[in-house]
Amino acid sequence: MSGLGAQVSGPPQVAGHKGRLDRAAATSVYLIAGLAALFLGLPVAVLVGRSFVDSSLADTIATGVVLDALALSLLTTAVSLVVTVTFGLPLAWVMARRRFRGSGLVEALVDLPIVLPPAVAGLGLLLVFGRRGVIGDALGLGIPFTTIAVILAQVFVSAPFFIRSARTGIQGVDRDLEDAARVDGASERQLFVAVTLPLARAAIAAGLVMAWARALGEFGATIMFAGNVEGRTQTLPLVVYSEFQAGELNGSIAAAAILVLAAFGVLIAVRVFRWGRLADARGLA
Repeated sequence: MSGLGAQVSGPPQVAGHKGRLDRAAATSVYLIAGLAALFLGLPVAVLVGRSFVDSSLADTIATGVVLDALALSLLTTAVSLVVTVTFGLPLAWVMARRRFRGSGLVEALVDLPIVLPPAVAGLGLLLVFGRRGVIGDALGLGIPFTTIAVILAQVFVSAPFFIRSARTGIQGVDRDLEDAARVDGASERQLFVAVTLPLARAAIAAGLVMAWARALGEFGATIMFAGNVEGRTQTLPLVVYSEFQAGELNGSIAAAAILVLAAFGVLIAVRVFRWGRLADARGLA
């Protein structure tokens, strides 16, 4: 009987020991997750908090150098976004709806600027569009160290975000709906405008926001290809660098805080568009 009792009482002890191990493992996971979140969020929180506590944002945002850089950043990112949509949307449609020899290479080329170091991208642009570059020399262009160079650098690094998102949105459009529109006599242009674009609008809008944010934060390619000329090529990220180099920490913090707040707004917008896309999908279902 005692042996039987030991056998009966054994499993609860094993179960209790396993439960303690599970709780310890869960606690460790939560602790590691909390440390990771703290590591990612604390520097940004301290930066934005200091910009408000020390009044560096309020005192510096109205200075000429920050205002000029902000105006230039808004202008160049707006133009780069128009260029990105003009050339990127047709490419996204081709990648989503057509399979051709070399399509994998095209997809790799589109993704390459995302993983390419920005300084390398800037050097490549300089070798192509510079005075002695492949295109610059042939056409006699003087693009480097101008506002146009800023726009080209922004387009190069930000277009992949829009193209990838737009391609995903177009791929998600039900082909049966497009075929039904063709049966009703819609041309390919009418089909794209009236059917494909509205159904893919959430993904396209999210891509626009992400591309704009990437263009706004561009630094490496810009400083390599366009330089750091105040009032002409000095965008907000370059102000952060220049003010820090000059020992003006408050100016650097203020410009950085503007970029952080803009990035935070972008993340909120992307999630709103994602919710809209889910709502569209549920509506179609």
